[in-house]
Amino acid sequence: MDSKNFKSLEKSFGKFYLPILTTTILLTSFTMITYGTIVSVAVPNVMGTFGVGQDKAQLLATGFYVAMTISQLICAWLIASIGHYYTYIIATIIFFVASLLGATADDFSIVITSRVIQGAGAGILLNQTNIAIVQAYPPQRRAAALIMFTCSTIAAMGAGPFLGGLAIEYINWRYIFIAPLPLLVISFLLGMLVFPKSKQINYLPFDWLGLILLTMCLSSLLMALSDGQRQGWHSNYIISLFLLSVISGLFFIHLQINNKIRLLDLSFFSNSTYLFSTFILFFTSMGNFGAIYLIPIFARIVQGFSPIDAGFIMFPASIVTIIILPIISRYSIYISPRPACIIGLLLFAIGTYPLALSDTNTSIKWMIVFVIFTRLGIGISNPFVAKSAISEISLDKLTKAMSTLNFFRILGTSIGTTVFVVFLDIRTNFHSSNLAHTQVPSNDTTVYTIHKLTEIFKAMGLPDINTEGFSLEFLSQMIYLKGLNFAFQDGFIILTFLFILSVFLGFFISNKKN
Repeated sequence: MDSKNFKSLEKSFGKFYLPILTTTILLTSFTMITYGTIVSVAVPNVMGTFGVGQDKAQLLATGFYVAMTISQLICAWLIASIGHYYTYIIATIIFFVASLLGATADDFSIVITSRVIQGAGAGILLNQTNIAIVQAYPPQRRAAALIMFTCSTIAAMGAGPFLGGLAIEYINWRYIFIAPLPLLVISFLLGMLVFPKSKQINYLPFDWLGLILLTMCLSSLLMALSDGQRQGWHSNYIISLFLLSVISGLFFIHLQINNKIRLLDLSFFSNSTYLFSTFILFFTSMGNFGAIYLIPIFARIVQGFSPIDAGFIMFPASIVTIIILPIISRYSIYISPRPACIIGLLLFAIGTYPLALSDTNTSIKWMIVFVIFTRLGIGISNPFVAKSAISEISLDKLTKAMSTLNFFRILGTSIGTTVFVVFLDIRTNFHSSNLAHTQVPSNDTTVYTIHKLTEIFKAMGLPDINTEGFSLEFLSQMIYLKGLNFAFQDGFIILTFLFILSVFLGFFISNKKN
């Protein structure tokens, strides 16, 4: 039915309709992903402002992505109930209000709340625009349309950290909440023109119990992961959260299998192409947004880059992708999904592995080159995987199929960001502890380092009684930063493994061109 509504508007607007609709969709998706990625470069500033650790500061990203994950499943029901037009209007207004709340908040919990509300609005808008572009374009042009959609999201992945760096360097980190708002206003005005209105409101049943169970499952999992290091992984509190997550998750799956009214239609997974495509998108989203979160923080904390330089690392990759992907889009009708998926994932692995060898001496130019490979890889792979997933889905089930696919894509994003932050903390403690155990009197390097540091502090005019203490403290900081460097390298190795695993799964997706 929605496809017919788009076709009806296309007849009314003429040849300009699809370009205007596509522009609206691209602006919306660009703005949503920009808001998702803009916080990565601001994490150290937020930690300093509110006196929180990285385990709490990462809620700026993971809170956003978890809310986005859950709201993906509300989107299909909203579209069926009130239509594309009112779904777009309501979600955009919610997002706008949440952005203003975050920009003016003086309490860390309110900042996180605003990010969660933003994520809820973003989940609806991203899913809706993804569904709309599939419904508005005929099957033979979907790959090209999805590539353009991917272009906007990848451009945002680079623009977000860069805009965040500019805001931090020249204004204040709070401006990350309002910097992209002008684009949201423009897309809102265009959306009022191009999204079809429903002639009537349909009072459709909704799986509220499923939504509550899913929220409990993901929220308790997020809380357990973010608090585990501080509270202790074997504490009653953390174990209870994990148990709550597992139990509510199992009940949720039971409901989705046995109830007629459900958020997720798991019957799609009986189709092997859809199943393997979903796995690929889940794993690549884990790795993709894990990299987006880790790289700017690595550049700032380990390499000592300024906020602008750390944010700029992602930016050239977006420019290159915007230039190359439209060319691929033009010839997408001749490209088979399987080789496109495999080549794209290999490019991502090639770009990620050198990051596992990077350290304080790795230049910003090489960091930019590595990121270009990763952005090109995800840009080539994702559209063809999505096209392959829905290639055997009937038109009447397309909305639900896309919602389910997008749910697992964003779920990978939520889990990936959270898990990599926890992994980073654990591995930092591990490496720092191991390095500290080597700092003994028989270690000539340690003795020499302390001696040189003592001489430097004496030359600075510090009293002799303080120089040794300062030297030991400085050595302790050096050990921590080296441990952190090793932890980031471990994280990039895991990212590389995820993409190699996805390459293997790529051999099992459909190879149909149309």
